[in-house]
Amino acid sequence: MKPYIPTAFDFDPDESGHFGKFGGRYVPETLMPALIELETTYKKYRFDPEFWAEINALHTHYVGRPSPLYKAENISDEIGAHVYLKREDLNHTGAHKVNNTIAQGILAKRMGKTKVIAETGAGQHGVATATIAALMGLECEVFMGAKDVERQKLNVFRMKLLGAKVHAVESGSKTLKDAMNDAIRHWVTNARDTFYIIGTAAGPHPYPLMVRDFQGIISYEAKAQILKQHGTLPDYVLACIGGGSNALGMFSHFIDEEKTQCIGIEAGGKGLESGEHGASLALGKPGILHGQLSYLLQTDEGQIEEAYSISAGLDYPGIGPEHAYLMEKGKVVYDSVTDDEAMDAFVWLSREEGIVPAFESAHAIAYLKKMPKEDIKDKTIIISLSGRGDKDMIQAMELLKL
Repeated sequence: MKPYIPTAFDFDPDESGHFGKFGGRYVPETLMPALIELETTYKKYRFDPEFWAEINALHTHYVGRPSPLYKAENISDEIGAHVYLKREDLNHTGAHKVNNTIAQGILAKRMGKTKVIAETGAGQHGVATATIAALMGLECEVFMGAKDVERQKLNVFRMKLLGAKVHAVESGSKTLKDAMNDAIRHWVTNARDTFYIIGTAAGPHPYPLMVRDFQGIISYEAKAQILKQHGTLPDYVLACIGGGSNALGMFSHFIDEEKTQCIGIEAGGKGLESGEHGASLALGKPGILHGQLSYLLQTDEGQIEEAYSISAGLDYPGIGPEHAYLMEKGKVVYDSVTDDEAMDAFVWLSREEGIVPAFESAHAIAYLKKMPKEDIKDKTIIISLSGRGDKDMIQAMELLKL
């Protein structure tokens, strides 16, 4: 497999950072210089072989890439399809997030920044950021909703162990949206020496493009692996969606393949009819949040509504702008599963394959269980196993009472 360098796609944003009408850069004037500096720097390095050689070296020797594409024989036999898991859970730090933080950390160093900040929901991005900050000698602060701090205690400890300062955000819903609000406020007054490592494919331009490029290694590897191991492209590619970096990483090199249908799975929470969910694409409408125009959960007056999910990584009331564009263009199908369905899948994969998935990843596994067997008989399916379930053990113990 050749070393990874991102590809320019037909669905790349335009020069102003718009995917169709979505995306853009809706920020205070005080942030524009920092974003323009970042955009200029990324344009310089986006296709630079030396920049990517540095990233790929860390992917190989530090993260453990390429991550395996594993044929899940037991569940394949049970449902009558060829099911492969892209094992991002086996990455150093336990999830796909490190693919992105390595690249942004190297950008920060090349821009002369000495500090990094991040927002985090489930804590995996915070851990990945703290890890790379420790490796690269950068000061690190992480903003995390107080509710998520409580349900992700293990990841909070890991961040502190790695040397990061963790801010528990008490405002609003005390989850990812509010953590991102506080991170942006901090960045506004500290942009001179601070690099903001955004964890998902959302936010103002150029972040959605950058993060998709950095996570595109997932589908770049998976495409080569499935052709080598199975001899054909997949019929379906599944991934869970919060802000959307895992899904875009899993989809990007398959979107334009006619044989392959990409399906993104949002957090259905307690059911779409309950009002307690994180299904921004299913029930949201276009609006502006965190510097981008995209689908958001909002009231008729335009006030942002609180998202809900059993998974701390999926309870974001918006979606990355590229996903909004891909949905409206019909290039990707989006659906949702409930908390109960995700927890059932969490146990199912654990007991059938000996692999404990993150609650986020369990949403994609749950969708596999919902697909009619007659529709997927003998089909080939790749699922992004975006993270491992270690971080969710305390919450799982309380919920499952095994």
